[in-house]
Amino acid sequence: MSVKIYQYKRCGTCVKAIKFLEANNISYDSIPIREQAPSKDELLQMLDAYDGNIKKLFNTSGQDYRAQGLGKKLAELSLDEQLDLLMGNGNLVKRPFVIDGDKAMVAFKEETWKEFFSL
Repeated sequence: MSVKIYQYKRCGTCVKAIKFLEANNISYDSIPIREQAPSKDELLQMLDAYDGNIKKLFNTSGQDYRAQGLGKKLAELSLDEQLDLLMGNGNLVKRPFVIDGDKAMVAFKEETWKEFFSL
């Protein structure tokens, strides 16, 4: 089974993540996050990995996040509304967004990824 990685090709962090996977011979399926956002089930899996902290799933430094004023609005939205936002706009999702079987994580830090992949 391959690792599923939602990424954006112009994202420097995503490029580093892909290089890490390739350098460590980890097979992966790359999904363009802007064109295909994660599913609700995948978002719920990631939410579980972050102990229910949905803000960890949002790309808080992205233009779409700032343009919509989500920093102030998120607390007013229900979980379903927040999930709908993420499913409806891949730019809002923190990337890279990685699922490996029953494990999931967002962002890229080499040490964290070494632990995640037991390297």
